[in-house]
Formats: sequence, C-alpha cells, structure tokens
Amino acid sequence: MLEIAQKGDIILVEQIDRISRLKDDDWNSLKSIIKTKGLRVVSLDLPTSHQFAVVNDEFTGRMLSAINDLMLDMLAAIARKDYVDRRRRQKEGIVKAKSEGRYPGRPSDTELQQKIEGMLTDKKSYDYIQHILGCSRTTISKVSKRLKQEGPKP
Repeated sequence: MLEIAQKGDIILVEQIDRISRLKDDDWNSLKSIIKTKGLRVVSLDLPTSHQFAVVNDEFTGRMLSAINDLMLDMLAAIARKDYVDRRRRQKEGIVKAKSEGRYPGRPSDTELQQKIEGMLTDKKSYDYIQHILGCSRTTISKVSKRLKQEGPKP
C-alpha cells in the first residue's frame, strides 16, 4: 500500500494500535515513510486525526499536525507496551499451566509420524520425505531421534 501511495493520500485505520504495535525502529521507519510521502493517518479512535478536513489556516494545520504526531507516538508506545505485556503474561500462564499439567501443547500428528518412521526405516532421505509428506526437517529429525532412542522394533 505504501509503495503506491501518493502525496496527500489518507491511510484510514479503525484503531491506531492496528499499525502501531511495531518495535521502536520499525515504528520510526513507518513514520518516516508516511512523512516523506506526505501521507496522513486518520484513525476512527483519534479525533484529532480527522480534524485536518476543516483546517482553514496554516497555523491551525501545523498545530493539529503537531498534536496528531504526538498522539500517534503516545498511542504507539502504549499499544506496543500492551502487546509486549500480553505476550509476557501469556508465556507466564503457559509455564504455570504446564507445571500444573494443564497445558499439553499441540497434539502430535501420529499418522504423519508413522509415515515418517516408515520412510526413515526404508532409508529415504530427509529431502525426499520432506517433499513427499510436506513436513519440516525438524519434524523428521524429531522422529529420527525418537527412533534412535527406542532402538529397532522387533
């Protein structure tokens, strides 16, 4: 979208946090692109962002621009902090649930693992297995490691 945007175009977002959960460097880069291209961000949840439509003089325009830039930066910082906090709390919750035995994680695909076992037993290469089954090398490696630990089946 930014590649085809032209000076004066408006980037309309429902909420500022939709575009502002970025890390600091990424947010500054996005702001720089927006400023360089002469774009405007209008957000439904930020009234100062849509006040530009009724600006009659340069002073008011510059004031609203400064206020809007400040508000965007503040909301971006708040959105990023909220995002990081939620991820941290989620990880803490998962660790706690795992320690209590309530978080099993994603169940294994036993059918896929059996197919991988058969192909590994038939001495097929990782590349071949990956191509035929569409699975990752990590999955194949985990099955291979488990097979080596269990030893040959009678």
